Amino acid sequence: MQVVSVISLWFIPVLIGFILIYGTIKRVPTYESFVEGGKEGIKIAVSIIPFLVGMLVAISVFRASGALEYFMEFIRPALEAVGIPPDIVPLAIIRPISGSAALGMTSDLIAVHGPDSFIGRLASVLQGSTDTTFYVLTVYFGAVGIRKMGDALKVGLLADLIGIIAAIVVVTIIFGSK
Repeated sequence: MQVVSVISLWFIPVLIGFILIYGTIKRVPTYESFVEGGKEGIKIAVSIIPFLVGMLVAISVFRASGALEYFMEFIRPALEAVGIPPDIVPLAIIRPISGSAALGMTSDLIAVHGPDSFIGRLASVLQGSTDTTFYVLTVYFGAVGIRKMGDALKVGLLADLIGIIAAIVVVTIIFGSK
């Protein structure tokens, strides 16, 4: 474990140093390139703020309106019939929208049910096997000016659905159900 700690501590500084030395050897103006990249990064950060605000407002409205709870009560019987814990569904719904909201939900599920419970394990695997599809599309596509993202959205949500199903199947096979 000591070796891993040393590697993780030194990896980034060594990588940055290597890039600077390599750029200097190749006669690239490294400092000027760094400053130019920083300027571009700030422009991108400012340009994505409206997209982030819009997405965060939509998430807040969805949760505060009670729509999530209403939806959960509606599908609870079907979920219980197939052995999917209803507590995990809000995480599966929020994960493609917001990584930080999903992480908060995962933390809550683990705090309530325990890290070694079926729900705790399922929440952890689900967190790692899906992505923040709407966040990626909103922020990154918005930053570069792509407005038509229909196919990317379909593929991203399909990948999330497959990740959710795979998480349920794998956790059930490895750890058993509830």
